Amino acid sequence: MNRPIHVGIAGFGMSARIFHAPFLHLDPRFRLIKVFERSTNNGQSHYPYLQTVRHFEDLFTPDIELIIITTPNLTHFSLAKQALLAGKHVIVEKPLAISAEQALELDQLAKKQKLMLSVYQNRRWDNGALTVKRLIEEKLLGGIVNYEIRFERYSKTKNAKAWKETGEFGSGLVFDLGVHLIDHVVDLFGKPTALYADLAKQHADSGSEDYFQIHFYYPTHKVTMGATKYAREAAPHIMLQGTLGSYFKQAVDNQEALLVAGILPQGDWHAPTEQDFGLLHTEQNNRIIRRAFQGESGCYQAYYDNIHDVLRNDASPIVTATQAAEVLKLIERVYQSAKCGQKLSCF
Repeated sequence: MNRPIHVGIAGFGMSARIFHAPFLHLDPRFRLIKVFERSTNNGQSHYPYLQTVRHFEDLFTPDIELIIITTPNLTHFSLAKQALLAGKHVIVEKPLAISAEQALELDQLAKKQKLMLSVYQNRRWDNGALTVKRLIEEKLLGGIVNYEIRFERYSKTKNAKAWKETGEFGSGLVFDLGVHLIDHVVDLFGKPTALYADLAKQHADSGSEDYFQIHFYYPTHKVTMGATKYAREAAPHIMLQGTLGSYFKQAVDNQEALLVAGILPQGDWHAPTEQDFGLLHTEQNNRIIRRAFQGESGCYQAYYDNIHDVLRNDASPIVTATQAAEVLKLIERVYQSAKCGQKLSCF
């Protein structure tokens, strides 16, 4: 049996607590060793066996093989660069950096050091994202003509995390949720030919944008991505339309909500209920069908399955720094489009 991968985590806020540590804690192929927190002891309060260190460099010891960076966005580039130079494999919570230039520098450094650098784009393993990919691959809707995907939430107040409300580039909703949606769309369809974006601060005291509508244009179809924090009644999460039919899904994937509620990711922990199903209305073999469609099951564990295979079985990472750099190039164009109010070419 391969030796477990020893892990150090930088930061222990919601990302580490909800999306990383529960999976690593339960997976015998990994072993959580250290957590870097400047003044708190959040990691140790959840996992008493963790060693808390006060300096990021204290994760660079020989017993640590993989460092996971879950600190605020504007720190990602510097910390990832330090970890790579120290000879550690690195996972960075999205976004990899706040510019394509920074991402490309990290990508080149990781390749030079012969180290793995990946980005935690877990939303590729949402049930909706996996189902849409299947529908497209199996051509169950014919040729795709329109795709809309949204993350809509409701909050009366601005983000409680101060670093997300500074107004600095890299702190707004596009870097929080938009990066997930853009990564997903590019994974499905590749780079668009053009884009148009509308960004806004809907909360009166917001420091950074808390609303976006982003449109990607392809030769045969259009994609719309949206997010707001003023949706007490959310619009459908997914609407996919093709020449033969449509797929409609109201609910977002249930994994995050269950993890936030403290459900451990083991066994049949996120089995879908009927409210998680979508609606498939299409034509097959000259017959019209309209029915509830369960689709694919989401699986955030698949991300760490791949990381293990990369580090122990010489597999290729599914989420790469090269891909992350391309997403960041598009995000830069999103902000440019919103500023000038025009549709912009992506080439």
